[in-house]
Amino acid sequence: MPRVLRGVAYAALPAELVLFVCLLAGVRVPGAVLLAGELLVLGLLSAEALVFFRMRRRGLSAREALAELVPEPVLRLLGHEVRLMVSLGRWVARRPDGVAGADGVFPHARDQAALMYGFAFVCVVETVGMSYLLAEWPLVHGAVLVLDVYTVLFVLGLHAASVARPHTLTGDVLRLRQAAHVDVRVPLGRIAHVRRESLFSHEKRDGELNLAVGSQTSVTIELTEPVDAPRLLGAPRPVRLIRVHADDPRALVRDITRARTGPSPTPGPLPTA
Repeated sequence: MPRVLRGVAYAALPAELVLFVCLLAGVRVPGAVLLAGELLVLGLLSAEALVFFRMRRRGLSAREALAELVPEPVLRLLGHEVRLMVSLGRWVARRPDGVAGADGVFPHARDQAALMYGFAFVCVVETVGMSYLLAEWPLVHGAVLVLDVYTVLFVLGLHAASVARPHTLTGDVLRLRQAAHVDVRVPLGRIAHVRRESLFSHEKRDGELNLAVGSQTSVTIELTEPVDAPRLLGAPRPVRLIRVHADDPRALVRDITRARTGPSPTPGPLPTA
């Protein structure tokens, strides 16, 4: 059943897109065609909801049930968008994600703030300009306005995700993140060497991960064996060298070094003669 629903979705969604483009272009679409398209989408969503609840009753988790109905790349893209919007709320509420119980929290978004605010301002100006130019075409104006507003939220969400998802050190795991699409957990036992190293240019190489902020990284971490840093759509990416940025790179290097070596033993009493 899930395969049948996927096949119907692959056929229905492009058809809906064609109808949407036709409406934007001012092409007259027969009412019967519009009704059939809407009924098809409504029926598809209802069938997927029914199958989803049946899978849940069989003991599958919500994520497992969704994975049966929705292709993994689509699910990952939707998850990315959701994390961006959630990060906006956390940013406003000043409630960072994943910091409860952490031994060290390392923000890394400060040096990109001006650039991201500049992008957001440009998007707002473009939104106002397009609203003025398209005022005489209400349907096109409405569609473009929705896209423009979402673009502004997307840009702000990228920065909010960087602010609300800092690097953390918890127990024997270093968690390195970037925006809403990178979340890598590095066991401290796999860290061979960590050092401060400011770099402003990064070549893409196999086995290396560069989490640059404002085009720069300030800490380099070498590993004894690779860890997986999945790409946005889920493709595996083993890495043995990670470059990251932190607002306070000295603190990040110091705390990683201290956690790897452990606390110095407390000296005992001096022997008496």
